[in-house]
Amino acid sequence: MGALSHAELAEVDAFWRAANYLSVGQIYLLDNPLLVEPLTPEHIKPRLLGHWGTTPGLNLLYAHLSRLIKRDDLNMMFVVGPGHGGPAVVASTWLEGTYSEIYTGVPQDARGMARLFRQFSFPGGIPSHAAPETPGSINEGGELGYSLSHAFGAAFDNPDLIVACVVGDGESETGPMATSWHANKFLNPARDGAVLPILALNGWKIANPTIPARIGREELLALFRGYGWSPIVVEGDDPKAVHQELAAALDDALTQIRDAQRAARTGRKQKAPTRPRWPMIVLQTPKGWTGPKEVDGVPVEGTWRAHQVPLAEVRTNKDHLKALETWMRSYRPEKLFDDHGRPRPEVTAVAPSGERRMGANPHANGGLLLRDLVLPDFRKYGVEVDTPGVVAHEPTRVLGTWLRDVFAANAEQSNFRLFGPDETASNRLDAVYAATSKVWEAEYSPLDEYLSPDGRVMEILSEHTCQGWLEGYLLSGRHGLFSCYEAFIHIVDSMFNQHAKWLKVSRHLEWRRPVASLNYLLTSHVWRQDHNGFSHQDPGFIDHVMNKKAEVVRVYLPPDTNTLLSTADHCLRSRDYVNVMVIGKQPVLDWLSMEDAVLHCTRGVGIWEWASTDGDGDPDVVLACAGDVPTLETLAATDILRRRLPDLKVRVINVVDLMRLQPDTEHPHGLPDREFDTLFTADKPVVFAYHGYPWLIHRLAYRRTNHHNFHVRGYMEEGTTTTPFDMVMLNDLDRFHLVMDVVDRVPGLGERAARLRQEMVDKRLVARAWTRESGEDLPEVTDWTWSAS
Repeated sequence: MGALSHAELAEVDAFWRAANYLSVGQIYLLDNPLLVEPLTPEHIKPRLLGHWGTTPGLNLLYAHLSRLIKRDDLNMMFVVGPGHGGPAVVASTWLEGTYSEIYTGVPQDARGMARLFRQFSFPGGIPSHAAPETPGSINEGGELGYSLSHAFGAAFDNPDLIVACVVGDGESETGPMATSWHANKFLNPARDGAVLPILALNGWKIANPTIPARIGREELLALFRGYGWSPIVVEGDDPKAVHQELAAALDDALTQIRDAQRAARTGRKQKAPTRPRWPMIVLQTPKGWTGPKEVDGVPVEGTWRAHQVPLAEVRTNKDHLKALETWMRSYRPEKLFDDHGRPRPEVTAVAPSGERRMGANPHANGGLLLRDLVLPDFRKYGVEVDTPGVVAHEPTRVLGTWLRDVFAANAEQSNFRLFGPDETASNRLDAVYAATSKVWEAEYSPLDEYLSPDGRVMEILSEHTCQGWLEGYLLSGRHGLFSCYEAFIHIVDSMFNQHAKWLKVSRHLEWRRPVASLNYLLTSHVWRQDHNGFSHQDPGFIDHVMNKKAEVVRVYLPPDTNTLLSTADHCLRSRDYVNVMVIGKQPVLDWLSMEDAVLHCTRGVGIWEWASTDGDGDPDVVLACAGDVPTLETLAATDILRRRLPDLKVRVINVVDLMRLQPDTEHPHGLPDREFDTLFTADKPVVFAYHGYPWLIHRLAYRRTNHHNFHVRGYMEEGTTTTPFDMVMLNDLDRFHLVMDVVDRVPGLGERAARLRQEMVDKRLVARAWTRESGEDLPEVTDWTWSAS
C-alpha cells in the first residue's frame, strides 16, 4: 500500500477535482455554474482573464497539505508564489468554508458558486492573484520573487508554525528569489517555525521554458543542495501515482522538520551543532494539468499555451465551447456537488476545521495576533539642549540606545526585529548589540562579533530579502524597522509598491485587521555621502513613496536627535502605514529640547521663534527647511542675515512631516489653506531648503495661494567624491547661496544688499578653492554654531 489508503486517495482526489472545476469556472463562466444545461455563449464571460497553467498544481498542494494539517493538527500557512494563482486559492478556501464565512454573499451553494465565478477578474470583483481579498494570503503574487522571503518572515519567532511556500519555476528566475534560498541560514529551529519550499516545476513561463526545467535534474538538485536544502522529488502526470508520491514526500519532509526542531529544542545536539538541511520539494507536473491536451490541433497541456486561457474563443467558436464543456465535465461535478451546489462530504473530508484551515490561519491575518510593543519613554533618551545649535550628536547613535531597550523590553514576547543590509553598525545603531546579536546559523569564526542563533538583528546584503522578511514579519502580526542607506533603498522600490498597494486594499477589508506599519530609517543620506561619491547620492525614494495613496504613506525629516526619537516612537506605534524617516548618522547640531521636539513633531511644521526676526508677525521673507542638512544651512544663512541685514524680518519654518505641505483635502496630515497661508504668508518670498529633489515641494504646494513665490533649493543630481560643504555647494543648497536667494527674491533688497550678495559669491569661490587645496571644508563652516546675538 502507498502513503494513502484507498479512502484517503479518493478524498484528496475529490478535493483536487472540485478545486480544479471551481478554478475553470472562475476563468470562464458567468452563469450555469453546475452545468445543469449545455453551455451557451451567454454563459461565458465576455473577457476571459486568468491563469490556468499554475492552478492545478496549486490545487493539488492545497488538498494534500489540508489532509496533513487535519491528520496531525498542524499550524500551517500557504504562501503562493506563482503569479496569478488566485483561482486556486479562492477555490480551495471556498471548499474549506473560509471564503463563505468571510464573504457571506458567496455561500457554499449554487448561488454562491455563481457569484464566485462571476466576480473573478470581473469589473467590481476580485483580482486574479492571491490578493489581500484572498483569505489566507500574505503574498500578492502579481509581481514575482517575494514569496520565500515572505514565508521566512512569517516563520521567524513562530515556533509552532509551518509555512508551505510554493515557488513557481518562472518565479525562481528572479533576483529576489535567488537570494531568498539563503534564508535557511537565518532560521533558528529552536525558536522559529519552519518553511517548506515547494518548487512548482511545470516547465514554462508565458511564452518560454523556465531555466530550472532545462538544466537537467542533477544540476537542479545540486543547486538546491548547494543552497543547503534537502530536495525531495515528486514527478509524473498520472494523478493516482502523483497523489501517492506527494503524500509520501510530505510525510518525509514533515519528519525531517520535526527531527530538526526536536534536536534543537531538547538540547540533543552534537558538540559542534550543525545547521539543519531543511527539506524542500520539487514537484514536476504538467503545466495546465487536466486541461485540454490539444486545441486547434496544437498541444496545450504541458506547454506554454496552457499558461493563461487555453480556450480563448469560447463565445465565438463552437468547437472551443464544446471543448470547455467537455473539460469541465471531466471533473464529474455531479459527484462533487449536490443538487444545491453544496460540496459533498467526501469532497471536504480532507479539510481541517476552524483556524487550522489555511484560509483561516490567524498568522495570515496578522492583525488578529498583533500585540503592542512595550516602548521605553523616548524622552529619557533625549539630549540636553540648553541653547539651540551649539552641541552636536549623532542622531542614529542615540536612537540605537533607545532601540536597544526596545529589544530588551520586548524580549519575552519576541515580536520586534531590526532589518538591514550589513549596515547596523555603519548606521550607528550598534548599541542594540548590548541587548541582542545578529542572527546567524552558518559557520562561525573566532573573528566574528555579535553573531548568535538567538539574535534578533537581521543582516543580509540583499535589500530585497530584508524587505521581504520584514513584510512577512509584519503581515503575520509583529513589528520591525528597516535601516538602510538612502540611495540603495531604491533597490526595493517595486517591493514597496506592492506592500503599499496591499495596505491600501486591506484597509478597506473589514476582516483584515490592522498590522504594524512598515518603518524605514534612511540614513547615510545624499548630503553625507561625500566620501562615497555620486553613486551613493540619491534622495529620490521620497518622491517614489509620495506617489502612493495618502491614507498609506508618511514621510518624516527630523532635523536633530530629539526630533528623531519622537518620530521613531510615533512610527513604531502606528498601524497600516509605510513610514519613511530620513536623517543622517553624522554629528548634527541639536536645535530643540526634548519638550520642544515633541511639540514640533506633533505639529509637523512650525515657526522657530528663537531663530526668526519677524517679531511683529509680518516677515519680509520666509526661510523654510526640511531635513537635517537643509536645516543647518538655513540656520547658518539666517545667522548671516541677522548680522548683516539686521532690519530684514526673517521667519524660519522647519518641516518635519512632509505631508503637512499638502492641502487637507489631499492628505489627512495636510494643512488647510488658511493655516498654510498663516505660516508661509500669502504674498512674501519663500526660500525653501529641502533634503531631496526640489520639484517635490512644488508638487506638494502648487495649489497654495503663495506658490508662485516659492523658490526651492534641493538636490539637483550634482554629486561627486568631495567634502560635505562642497556637496551642498554643488547643488546650490549652501548657506551662502541661500543668502543670495534672499537678496534676489525680496523686493527692493537687491540694491541695498549688493555688497552682501557679492561677498556671498566670493565666499563660495573661497570655500571651493579651500577644499581643492586642503581636502577639507573651511573651518568657519565646520566650526559654525548658532548664535542668538
